[in-house]
Amino acid sequence: MTAALAAASAAVPAVGGTAPDFELPNQYGEPVRLSSFRGQNVVLVFYPFAFSGICTGELCEIRDNLAVLEDANAVVLAVSVDSKFSLRAYAVQEGYGFDLLADFWPHGGVASAYGVFDAESGMAKRGTFIIDAAGTIRFSVVNPRGQARDFTGYQSALAGLGRA
Repeated sequence: MTAALAAASAAVPAVGGTAPDFELPNQYGEPVRLSSFRGQNVVLVFYPFAFSGICTGELCEIRDNLAVLEDANAVVLAVSVDSKFSLRAYAVQEGYGFDLLADFWPHGGVASAYGVFDAESGMAKRGTFIIDAAGTIRFSVVNPRGQARDFTGYQSALAGLGRA
């Protein structure tokens, strides 16, 4: 790992700060830039790997409650270090109707910028950031390995934002 990558992965961005902008390919290879969602709330979800048990459970809960998030004027961006090809197969298999973003190369670069890249294991930690319509982080949580996130936390954070 380069010194710059190590420094970038040192800290989770603070609530109240501006969300680091990025562009990653989605499961179809289309570029997705965070700043293009200004005017909408964003639920940015980092997860370790496609096709893994806890990750699938968490993303299926988002899939099954997508209308709740959309009612809060929120879009979901789910990020892992998997390739876009793996993510496409995963999205098809699970019926995900939101973007799965490939933080494949540079490996974990965006996860590092958000302080959730685990260089030892080469994967993203379970980090979630709720970003408001102006691009400010309003909520964040990073769960320990093996511990699923609580979907109600997303709902509560979004309820406090209102619609843009």
